Amino acid sequence: MNQGDGFSVILFLNGLEEERLDMIYTLTFNPSLDYIVKVSDFKNGVVNRTKEEIIFPGGKGINVSMVLKNLGFESTALGYYAGFTGDKLRSLLEEKGIKTDFLQVKDGITRINVKIKSNQETEINAQGPEISEEDIQKLYVKLDNLEDGDILVMAGSIPDVMPGTMYMDIMKYLEGKKLKIVVDATKDLLVNVLQYHPFLIKPNNHELSEIFHVEIKEKTDVIHYGKQLQEKGARNVLVSMAGDGAVLIAEDGTVYQSEAPKGTVVNSVGAGDSMVAGFLAGFLKSGAYEKAFKMGLYTGSASAFSEELATKEEVAELWNRMEKKQ
Repeated sequence: MNQGDGFSVILFLNGLEEERLDMIYTLTFNPSLDYIVKVSDFKNGVVNRTKEEIIFPGGKGINVSMVLKNLGFESTALGYYAGFTGDKLRSLLEEKGIKTDFLQVKDGITRINVKIKSNQETEINAQGPEISEEDIQKLYVKLDNLEDGDILVMAGSIPDVMPGTMYMDIMKYLEGKKLKIVVDATKDLLVNVLQYHPFLIKPNNHELSEIFHVEIKEKTDVIHYGKQLQEKGARNVLVSMAGDGAVLIAEDGTVYQSEAPKGTVVNSVGAGDSMVAGFLAGFLKSGAYEKAFKMGLYTGSASAFSEELATKEEVAELWNRMEKKQ
């Protein structure tokens, strides 16, 4: 890759904000405030004092919206919020320039997830608010506003109070619209939507193992089982493999695979969501699966190497470094 190519990727990324043809919506059923505390030497059963505290908006769909914003794409974050913590979540997203169209629920509060970073990482994830059938019906009313050509990203788990078929129900409800729907979920939440032909699904290799009840370590196995998901209805299958890179099985039959960029993993939370955001940004800008795949891989890695979610500059640096090796 010559110096001119290096400048071209900056122009590619800088030009993302000019693309406004597709409306992007992200849906997070159980968003959170992520309270991240750093403790020098965490011990159970005693008083521990923090050396640093940070509060971030949390939730897989919300992470996708935030990374898209960093890359120059606007999106609207859908979901539910409740109580004073829900108000704080909305204000944090507004500060970051993220448009929200949340539904407020009466009972409970938006959850606070505590992430303790010390010698080991410990997470305590809360339950979240009560979501009623009436609240679900209000979501469908909002989904009626989606138009042909729009993109909907459904990411993450759903609260226990909601039907386990929620993602499938939404895709069935929207079946008459020409949407690009992305699903990043696990087990039945993912498998059940395949019959409705999602534009993109993004399991990781461990989730792929769970679906097929096998141990998957090699990319050849990822390709084999990823193609089975494609045969069941998925148009594009993007499988993340953490430090081992990623594989894309595209709907045109092409398979793309790559090792991950080398770097120090600082924070793995949000890396998979960043891969989804990078893939969408790359695809909407170029229309090419190869560029979308690379953007996804480099964006996911950039988030893993950063305290926060990937920025445009961090993605460009990884792109340039990796492409020079080829």
